[in-house]
Amino acid sequence: MDDLRKSSMKFFSDQQLCYADVLHPHEVRARIQVAVLNFLKILNSPDPAISNLPLINRKSSNSRVREGLFTEVSWLFLSHSFCQRSLMRANAAKAFIRVWKVMEMCFEILIEDKKVTQRELFYKLLCDSPDYFSSQLQVNRTIQDVVALLRCSRNSLGIMASSKGLVAGRILFQEPNQEVVDCSACGSSGYAISGDLKLLDSLIMKTDARYIIVVEKHAVFQRLAEDHVFNQIPSILLTAKGYPDIATRFLLHRMSRAFPDLPILALVDWNPAGLAILCTYKFGSIGMGLEAYRYACNVKWLGLRGDDLQLIPEQSLAPLKPRDLQIAKGLISSVILQENYREELALMMQSGKRAEIEALYFHGYDYLGKYIAKKIVQASYI
Repeated sequence: MDDLRKSSMKFFSDQQLCYADVLHPHEVRARIQVAVLNFLKILNSPDPAISNLPLINRKSSNSRVREGLFTEVSWLFLSHSFCQRSLMRANAAKAFIRVWKVMEMCFEILIEDKKVTQRELFYKLLCDSPDYFSSQLQVNRTIQDVVALLRCSRNSLGIMASSKGLVAGRILFQEPNQEVVDCSACGSSGYAISGDLKLLDSLIMKTDARYIIVVEKHAVFQRLAEDHVFNQIPSILLTAKGYPDIATRFLLHRMSRAFPDLPILALVDWNPAGLAILCTYKFGSIGMGLEAYRYACNVKWLGLRGDDLQLIPEQSLAPLKPRDLQIAKGLISSVILQENYREELALMMQSGKRAEIEALYFHGYDYLGKYIAKKIVQASYI
């Protein structure tokens, strides 16, 4: 399926599509070695120009949305526009050096055939190069820089995703040489999603579900799992406990490939943050635009939506927060937002209100299952 998706990319009229390859360790090491040799070659030239590193530009102005010819999934991608890390600019010199430090560390990791999390990498770099790495954010951004320079996935670099995601409901998982796990018997705590994308890719999966329901919030996921809503509505429940991590998105993408006939429905808060979370599952993120095709899914918006406000008492609605307004501004300017989503966002801004899923408990703690069932019967998702 991945090969089919990649081949479909070649049929775009816009040939600017740029993506990160999934490579074997020896191939990544070769790309790092070529980067070093090119640097040394320039350094040894009569007129050395060592000040710039050309990276794929990860700004929204360089993003596009495309849909493959052989799939209904749309995703964000970045075109071949470059930005630079410069050794000669004071505000970018350290970022320039960080790229080489992270590449050096990744080369060592691949030599040792290891996998590390971003957090583990941060502490290693903090000890080895304290003058250049003082925060996790610096490491995360530098990893994105290395991906943008080498055009390979972060998993190929030996960097493992930290996962917070959970699955419950009507699906069986089997890891290689392990016992089968029945996610309907995992209780409200669910099945913990591994951060090892290679392991997730090797999972054997079986299901008799008719829907996949993506839940924004952990507490709501626990309520639905505890009430066994997945038996009332034959379904698989999945949550990333808020903004989705890479591993949760990857597993959802894998399930969408394994079970292409199952609609994927999202249950999120009616606020700009909820919509942003939905769009991340659906299209990917600009920061990971080189890898978005590996995580995007055809997710539909089940709820909450504007027409559900009649179900919620006025006193349960809260005013939009400054953070909501900031997220809304970013969404409005985004290329990914389809028209019916723009209309929902406009309604949020016009009302100045936000509604959380838990407000539906006004009708009883068992109401969520009934709400979901009614929306599904009415095919009320967009």
